[in-house]
Amino acid sequence: MQNCGVCEHHRSASDQFNYEIVRTTHWVFRHHPAPAPLLGWLLLDSRRHLAGPIDFLPDETASWGKAMQIGSGLVQRLTKCDRVYTIAFGEGAHHLHLHLIPRFQLDLHTTAWAVADHYRAVSNGQRAAVDSIQIAEFVKQARLLAKSFEL
Repeated sequence: MQNCGVCEHHRSASDQFNYEIVRTTHWVFRHHPAPAPLLGWLLLDSRRHLAGPIDFLPDETASWGKAMQIGSGLVQRLTKCDRVYTIAFGEGAHHLHLHLIPRFQLDLHTTAWAVADHYRAVSNGQRAAVDSIQIAEFVKQARLLAKSFEL
């Protein structure tokens, strides 16, 4: 798809090296690119250009739940968060990309809709983004852990 930011991420070798955790037949797991609002904020993208679940083919539908479970497990296991929020809007890029966001009970910046304000503050430069070295280490650990999951 022309002019799709998610498709461009999938084609970019530097993004794959820096952010991508694992690629399956239908899905790409990757860390949120810079500026990342939280360590462990993952994205679960469809490999095929589609707007959302309404466009799934039968085999994508069959693997969707497992992909969400695995992605949420990666976030929770590596961040030690209390919960994992899953959000998909599809307005910034009309390509399915599910946000898997670590929620920490004691961090008010990750509470419900406050996480959107936190995201905007980081995007606007009002709050510091996650350090790229931390992201690289997280991705390295997530790649090792993902090998143990049945994808």
